[in-house]
Amino acid sequence: MDQTRIVSPGPDSRSVRTTTGEVLPIPEGWILLPPGDPALTRRAKASGPTWTVQQKRGRKVFSLGVWVAESIVQQLQSELAIERAKPQYARKRAADAKRRDEAQTEYVETFQQSVLRFLAFAPPHAEIADRLAQAVTAHATPVGSGTVARTQRIPVEERAEAAVIAWMRHQTTAYDNMPIPRVKGKRREVRRMLARRSKELLDRYRRGEAIDAMCPLMRVLQPPTRLTL
Repeated sequence: MDQTRIVSPGPDSRSVRTTTGEVLPIPEGWILLPPGDPALTRRAKASGPTWTVQQKRGRKVFSLGVWVAESIVQQLQSELAIERAKPQYARKRAADAKRRDEAQTEYVETFQQSVLRFLAFAPPHAEIADRLAQAVTAHATPVGSGTVARTQRIPVEERAEAAVIAWMRHQTTAYDNMPIPRVKGKRREVRRMLARRSKELLDRYRRGEAIDAMCPLMRVLQPPTRLTL
């Protein structure tokens, strides 16, 4: 009980499983503090032993909350309520939000320019390049989207390329409705094959080739038809 742990869900709601597979009952007087209040979670972890519940889904790890003594949570919630009622807290929150918005705006612009540089379409297809860059950026850059554009592990140029290929996989191929056998590595193989096709299509635009209206990229990026009354 006095040991801080990283655990996974147990066989029932009042148990957890350790990294070695041992099932532990939840200590008496502990509650599960759900994710969603980072300040409260940070202080709870710093105030005593906690059991952080994590669950792996695919290649991602999700936090399900933190088991901690209820008395600690109640004390911290009271302290935070007092702090958050002060005017300076509201001003700090507003300033932080403004900084985040400005940083997001700057990143969106940087990312869109990176997409355009990756596309490098010939002048006759400049308008299509602009539409594609806008579509990919709108999809990939929202905070919390979980897309490759939000990762910091690779340069923005690589993020832009990966985001374009991912967008084309879903928008210009039959990938989403494709029956893929549940064989290890098969989905990755299909993605590589579709990525090659997408890159070949992009190369046609880079070379300035004439593109007919049946091109899947042209069709999905066509502006909506205006109805005349």
